[in-house]
Amino acid sequence: MEQIHKRFTTEQIKALLKGYLEGNLDRREAEEILGIGKARFFSLLKEYRENPEGFSIAYRRHTPSLISMSFEERIACALLEEKGLVDDPSLPITTYNYSAVKDRLTKQGVDVSLPTLIDRAKGLGCYKPRRKKKVHDREVITAAVGALIQHDVSQHRWSPYAEVKWALITSLDDFSRMLLYADFWGAETTWAHIRSAEDLTRANGIPLRHYVDSLSVFRFVQTRDSVWRSPPGYSLQRFRLTG
Repeated sequence: MEQIHKRFTTEQIKALLKGYLEGNLDRREAEEILGIGKARFFSLLKEYRENPEGFSIAYRRHTPSLISMSFEERIACALLEEKGLVDDPSLPITTYNYSAVKDRLTKQGVDVSLPTLIDRAKGLGCYKPRRKKKVHDREVITAAVGALIQHDVSQHRWSPYAEVKWALITSLDDFSRMLLYADFWGAETTWAHIRSAEDLTRANGIPLRHYVDSLSVFRFVQTRDSVWRSPPGYSLQRFRLTG
């Protein structure tokens, strides 16, 4: 449909809006005459109420203002800082958060739109195209809540400001997909897993099964962990005690 400023004059629009405000014209009738929707109608009405004499629907083309060199430098620094976080293998950050970068720049007094920011990011190599989401084909293998708890751990520097890695231990119910336990530990130890299992059990009861990864604390190797068997290459020697 042709734009409203090409179909009506400013005076015609003002007459319709005035008629609506005076109660002589129904809103739906005004929208039908103008060929616009409710949101656009109230937008025009707001402009008219604020300045009835200066109201105009003349088309105005806004030329975007140029960004100063100092602002360009700040934008580049902020994007490169974000790139450092994404490229750091010790951090669980794999994508760029341009909204967060924009917020940080706004606090510095740099007002820039997201499209402009992304355009600058592409030029600086601070951009990763969005991956196509894979179809989630995981099949729930349980039929009830509490039948299976998936116990897992991840170690990362969970904050760019952290100097060391922390272990995040989690327990997830397979059927409901509810996260029943999650806590940070300074190190992944047998005691940390025992305590996390204790907290889970105290809060939710004993599950039928626990599914864990292949960490050594969860595996029993008979030739290594049994006190009744000797590891390969190790032989018992008998010593005769002499008086």
